[in-house]
Amino acid sequence: QVQLFETGGDSAQAGESLRLSCKMSGFTYNTYCMGWFRQAPGKEREGVAVIRSGGSTVIADSVKGRFTISQDNDENTVYLQMNSLKPEDTAMYYCAAGRSTAICRLKSRDFEYWGPGTQVTVAS
Repeated sequence: QVQLFETGGDSAQAGESLRLSCKMSGFTYNTYCMGWFRQAPGKEREGVAVIRSGGSTVIADSVKGRFTISQDNDENTVYLQMNSLKPEDTAMYYCAAGRSTAICRLKSRDFEYWGPGTQVTVAS
């Protein structure tokens, strides 16, 4: 059974940094797509960043230059480093996993497995 669990969500001031972690277990495929999504109250879920098992990444324009996604294959963990946080980054952040590296975009439907989420709140 595939399980994802996010940690690292917290409250921060604008301009500060946070790092989210997503620990994955039970995922037995050699190739994969991992992603971070976020959803603010009253808004649709938004793709933030994705990374393929080979290491290539896609970053949303809204966070490009501030957020980076990385992975530690030995630890089965994916990270989202968030720098220069803004109040508009406030949201619940979700980790997601999919089995396809060919279909690996900032779209929820590309992912089969989801974590419960971790809250990020940024004050101005």
